[in-house]
Amino acid sequence: MRIKRSFLAPAIVALIALATGGWFLQQGASQDRNVYFQARLFEEVLHHISDRYVDQKDPASLYRMAIDGLLQELGDPHTVFMEPKDYEHLRVQTQGEYGGLGIEIDVRDGWVTVISPLPGTPAERVGLQAGDRIIDVDGTSTKGWTADDAVLRLRGPKGAPVNIKVARFGVDEPIPFRIVRDEIHVKSIRSAYIMDGGVGYIELRVFSETSTDELRAEINALRKEGMRGLVLDLRRNPGGLLDQGVSVSDVFLSRGLTVAETRSRVPSQNQKFSAIDGDEYPGLPIVVLVGPGSASASEILAGALQDHDRALIMGETSFGKGSVQTLYPLPAGNYLKLTTARWFTPAGRSIQRPYDERAESEPTPAVVCPPEEQCAAPSRQDTYRTDSGRTVYGGGGIRPDLIIKPDTLTDNEQAFARSVQKYGSKFADAIYGYAIRYVRQHPDLKPGFPLTPDAVDGFYQALIDAGIAVDRAQYGSATRWLGRELAYQISYARWGEEEARKRFGQNDPQLALAVELLRQAHDPKSLIALAARYETERGSAAKGSAQAAKKTAASGRRP
Repeated sequence: MRIKRSFLAPAIVALIALATGGWFLQQGASQDRNVYFQARLFEEVLHHISDRYVDQKDPASLYRMAIDGLLQELGDPHTVFMEPKDYEHLRVQTQGEYGGLGIEIDVRDGWVTVISPLPGTPAERVGLQAGDRIIDVDGTSTKGWTADDAVLRLRGPKGAPVNIKVARFGVDEPIPFRIVRDEIHVKSIRSAYIMDGGVGYIELRVFSETSTDELRAEINALRKEGMRGLVLDLRRNPGGLLDQGVSVSDVFLSRGLTVAETRSRVPSQNQKFSAIDGDEYPGLPIVVLVGPGSASASEILAGALQDHDRALIMGETSFGKGSVQTLYPLPAGNYLKLTTARWFTPAGRSIQRPYDERAESEPTPAVVCPPEEQCAAPSRQDTYRTDSGRTVYGGGGIRPDLIIKPDTLTDNEQAFARSVQKYGSKFADAIYGYAIRYVRQHPDLKPGFPLTPDAVDGFYQALIDAGIAVDRAQYGSATRWLGRELAYQISYARWGEEEARKRFGQNDPQLALAVELLRQAHDPKSLIALAARYETERGSAAKGSAQAAKKTAASGRRP
């Protein structure tokens, strides 16, 4: 028996070793560091799934699933695998140019609909109008198309024609158009205009290759109109190119001042960016509006201007993206967008918000990073000082100097909004369609037009006609909000986005306070002082209200 046991044991071990792909043969090596072993293990798992999994899987899709799983395990939402279409979307966003017609589109009532033709584009030149339904492209019906489907078919090389048919309100037959594609430039500036009191307003919506030039041109144009203070709106700017965030900051900072610093494991990406050209508008008081939609390059700009006391930051705390991504080309037109560094403000702040939002309530202690870990982010509770000694904070986004909440809906307005949400896009279709008809029925509209109560009441019937059942009393309690929405949509349909944004700004408390402070300020220093005084007075008023309420409660009287 002993002889048999000693003979069989090696055979059993060999069998197990073969069955497990040589697992026992690797015991002498460090499995964590043996790249060959890990690659072999992965290939065998993939092979078994491909051959024997209960549901058949395409091997190519298994590789993609593995890539997605790997990137997901990093816990970094900014590190992603990009297919060619994803890269093209990013390219258009950052370079601002593509071959196409020059129209903003969306899906309305199941049809691809023109929201607005862009100025100076082929779409505007041939006469496409807001509200036109694109029902046919090169002989193919667009029924059921998504906006992405339409973009794919309507974009193309400069000089290439496309034939479309549109259905237009008030026209019985479809209207054919032959449009020759051209190079379309997507502007970084969404809107720019001057308000009473010499206050200019510029909304920068993305940091693309032309952002600095566009911003400089708009500021110069507004100064010719008498601008003496500027509101720079970044509330809906998700960022873009790092070098443009630095370049725009350079426009407002004195030569030699630090704009930002990047820290990475890759030595070549450890850089300090400084202003080169010098402040082009010295003494110009500036309010920068930020919010949860302000990220990345927007935060670089806001952080640099805040740390150097060059601008007053107002609004709500920004998104908190303090990382830098690098694009690496892969086979077949794919790309890897990989986080390779973190960036820091001139005062040394990282504004990176924890990816795990649960960490928001459990801040980690501040750590001084050794050289080999220099990209580690400090705690969001860390405090820093601006050039003049004001306190600013690291971690969790750019915290404004003045926190001002946006306009909110009343309880009745929220109740109405909830009641129409169950109808999905039908409500958006109804309000847009009503705006288009209103414009056609009122050809003499002027900017700033008054929206009469009858016009607001008329929309109620439009909702009923669209199959949206709304209680009449509930509708009446939400007319303030509905009136603003209708005025915005009508302005958009008649004049385009800039005039619509201007109309929307009339009911914007953040913008209103920014304008009020700028009208009183003479330079950046006086602007910051005015904001500090406003904050003190607001705090005193809140304290007085709280004390009055406490007294009333103590006396037993009902307020």
